[in-house]
Amino acid sequence: MKPPPAASTSALSWRRWQRSAGFAWAGLRHTWQTQANFRVEVVLGSLAATLCWALRVSPAPVLLCCALVLSLELVNTALEALTDLISPEQHPAAKIAKDAAAGAVLLASVISVVVGLAVFVPPLWRVFSPFALSLPR
Repeated sequence: MKPPPAASTSALSWRRWQRSAGFAWAGLRHTWQTQANFRVEVVLGSLAATLCWALRVSPAPVLLCCALVLSLELVNTALEALTDLISPEQHPAAKIAKDAAAGAVLLASVISVVVGLAVFVPPLWRVFSPFALSLPR
C-alpha cells in the first residue's frame, strides 16, 4: 500500500500555488525586461482593449487574440533561452527552432490584426462615415 502524499505536494495546496505563481511572475517580469516585442505587444493590446471599451464592442475576440500573441511570445522567449542553453554555438536545428517559434508569434499577430479589422472597422465606419460624406470632393 502506498503512503498518502504529503500535504505540500497536493494540487490544492495554497503554498504550492503561490510558489508556482511566483515562478510565472518571474517569467513575465524577465520577458518584459528583455523582450522589446513583448512590451510593444502589451501596449498594442492595451490600446485595442481601450478601443473596445470606447466603441462598445465585445472585447472577447480582441482579448483572446491578445492572450494568444502574448502567450506565444512567452513561449518563444522560453524556447530561445533553452535553445541558447543547449546549443551555444550556431546550429541549423537551433535556427529552425528559433525561427519556427518566431513564426508562430508572427502568424498569431497577423491573424490578430485581421480579427481587429473585423471587430473595429464597422463601428469606426459608423462613427466617421458622416464626416466622410460631408467632405468636399
